[in-house]
Amino acid sequence: MSEHSSNNAQKNDFIRNIIRDDIKAQKYPQIVTRFPPEPNGYLHLGHVKSICLNFGIAEEFGGVCNLRFDDTNPTAEKQDFIDNIENDVKWLGFEWAGEAHHASGYFDQLYAWAVQLIEQGDAYVDLQSPEQIRDNRGSFNEAGTPSPQRDASVAENLARFKDMKDGKFAEGEAVLRAKIDMASPNMNMRDPVIYRVMHQAHHQTGDKWCIYPMYDFAHPLSDALEGITHSLCTLEFEDHRPFYDWAVEKIGFEVPPHQYEFSRLNVDHTMTSKRKLKQLVDEGVVSGWDDPRMPTIAGMRRRGYTPEGLRDFCERVGVTKVDSVVDFRLLEFSIRQSLETTTARGMAVLKPLKVTITNFSDAVSSWESQKADSVNARWDEDAQTLWLKQPKHPNVDMGEREIPFTETLYIDQGDYEIEPPAGYKRLSLEKPEIRLRNTYVLAVTEHITDDAGNVTELKATIDPATLGNNPEGRKVKGVIHWVSASLGVPATVRMYEQLFSVEDPGSASDVHQVLNPNSLTELAAVVEPSLANSDAGTRFQFEREGYFIADSEEHTSDKPVFNQIVSLRDSYKPA
Repeated sequence: MSEHSSNNAQKNDFIRNIIRDDIKAQKYPQIVTRFPPEPNGYLHLGHVKSICLNFGIAEEFGGVCNLRFDDTNPTAEKQDFIDNIENDVKWLGFEWAGEAHHASGYFDQLYAWAVQLIEQGDAYVDLQSPEQIRDNRGSFNEAGTPSPQRDASVAENLARFKDMKDGKFAEGEAVLRAKIDMASPNMNMRDPVIYRVMHQAHHQTGDKWCIYPMYDFAHPLSDALEGITHSLCTLEFEDHRPFYDWAVEKIGFEVPPHQYEFSRLNVDHTMTSKRKLKQLVDEGVVSGWDDPRMPTIAGMRRRGYTPEGLRDFCERVGVTKVDSVVDFRLLEFSIRQSLETTTARGMAVLKPLKVTITNFSDAVSSWESQKADSVNARWDEDAQTLWLKQPKHPNVDMGEREIPFTETLYIDQGDYEIEPPAGYKRLSLEKPEIRLRNTYVLAVTEHITDDAGNVTELKATIDPATLGNNPEGRKVKGVIHWVSASLGVPATVRMYEQLFSVEDPGSASDVHQVLNPNSLTELAAVVEPSLANSDAGTRFQFEREGYFIADSEEHTSDKPVFNQIVSLRDSYKPA
């Protein structure tokens, strides 16, 4: 059992209540769930909820959870997708029982069961074209029209199905259909197709097969083969449950699996259609499936989201049978909560404004006689640099880092205004003094502008008596961050907004129309050396700016790249 299962006893929802009743009635010797993705793309935020639910229930009730790839469509599936899905599940903190399963591993048995259905009179080979089959299904107000082959003999159907298997039919010339009810009010029960011809090699079985089972046929029987007790699906599969039950009943199982549906995870400004996400990847709108703006697990991992934060988010959302839309800010709240006590602090200036300290040598060179007890520092005479030692986190012991303080610094452009707006609490000529974090009180004496009137440099002095403290009677409000201009390291910082500009991007007919043009902004920032020297994948809080991660693909110490994870704070409070 993994370390994050300790709070499971507090959870209560309709699925867990069903399982508790089943355990009390001794209905099953062991609870067995499964996570059954189709390997036709990368997993996304919606899958996180399903992963947490299936694996979490198995943990809570002493059961097991299988990882099974429902790989019934070789034209859309890749080994790359399988590898990434396995990595995603492990990264979220879960382990599956034994080896990963594949529906393709059951193809021989599924074929034998298809033959069994034909022999029972429960399936037939249809020679209509796909268009004819679609047109003859009828509508919600009109019954379907039976296929001309619906009443063919068992012998005829067995021979045709074997011909399908032997490659004697082209794609679209023949399918195997379940024989149920062409007048059923549930369209899924109007003789659904259960096998089709596909002359396509499979990533697991090679060229062995040229017919492949449909997902709705393979899924319930794979569940039954694996002894799944509770097959947990999202609500869109509710109308498919009658066929799920029909398939396992017709094949015959002593203890058949049962399907339960729960609401899918819908988050505003987020789209989880694999088809549309693949379109963005294929068109180069995003850099790949792991682009930090993508709602894929790979993208969220590269963005810097934590598995703990994602699991907390899913726990807060809960499990119900009613579809709803979750505020994206709840996700950010959970991520922010997980970062507060786990990330070291550092200073990064995202929009640098140069500051020259005109009295630097006089003020700092004699620092030994003026240093405060609260300041841990060393003076490098040769480099004319005051190295300040500061904790990496104010409340958690993560060690210390050294920060260089030099004659020229960078502060953020937003921390100085020529004509400050009402309520402005940072630097201006009207309010020239402010404290530089961990060091001195700085006083601006002059600003320099370019021809367009933009401030390009500040001239300032520091008060030698204020290193690390305010002398008695000295009141200075406001603290700003800074970075050494000479020893700070240039860095690329990527700032993100949501990829989509509307709350429901999935409803748009053209995904390009709802893309947010400001979803990515790259800034030429400067960071303190401890940030630049970090390993790729290390998360930080940039003081006063937010949480960031050293990019897992591009970050190096000489060319640092940081991705914004989430803002420092938000007014949003979860219920």
